[in-house]
Amino acid sequence: MNERLKNAMAGKHINVGKIAQETGADPKTVQRWVNGRVPHPRHRWTISKLLAEREDYLWPGTTDVSIEGSPKTSEIISAYARRTDVPVSAWWEQFTKAESQIDLLGYAMLFLPEQHPDLAQLLIKKSERGCNIRLALADPDSPQVSDRDDEEGLGGTLPGRIKSTLLHLRELQGKPSIEMAYHRIPLYNSIFRFDGEMFVTPHMYGLHGSKAPLLHLRNLGKHGIFANFAEHFEAVWANATPIPQKMVASSVRAKVGME
Repeated sequence: MNERLKNAMAGKHINVGKIAQETGADPKTVQRWVNGRVPHPRHRWTISKLLAEREDYLWPGTTDVSIEGSPKTSEIISAYARRTDVPVSAWWEQFTKAESQIDLLGYAMLFLPEQHPDLAQLLIKKSERGCNIRLALADPDSPQVSDRDDEEGLGGTLPGRIKSTLLHLRELQGKPSIEMAYHRIPLYNSIFRFDGEMFVTPHMYGLHGSKAPLLHLRNLGKHGIFANFAEHFEAVWANATPIPQKMVASSVRAKVGME
């Protein structure tokens, strides 16, 4: 079974009959494609356009030998040299598409509310529709934050950036299906999960997160790259401390006072 093709069809509400109509193939032939047979290149191109998916994603290894490999490697949808190379619209698309789970892990992640002024309102609406949202920020008073601040040469500004994020997202506190927590670990990756897709930024020594590479992953199974990072998030979350309402208010007051 070509799970990628099957899931893409389901996501676009396109059935075997529609693909048969667009490609001119017999519906039985289309069903064979869904079952795993690889179509002719001209049909692959038509289907990719119809489903708005890359051909090398739907049929790994058929268009470029550089992408051949196991399905686990094929979970990498795209890679960017810097996080800032990812279009702002791509972030917003992930937030809007997610329906059941959004997990965010980083130090400050201030760029998210700064780039998306309506983020808090969007997350609240999603939580009201049953989407589970978890936000894990670094504890601004932790030695890990102090070490990261020194490493990047931020001049003591990282704790303030974390408090700025709380200021932007203070409306999330106490909302249904939304949890906010502080972690106190030396973070190796920032993780942004949106249902079955994920952005991952590896932390590099002395380099600000905006300049670090970013991987766009899609979940293809329980033993893949996506699953590894998902388990990493769970391990961090299990040791994180919920941020009480009074702590959010205190951070907001402190940030406003600094300004």
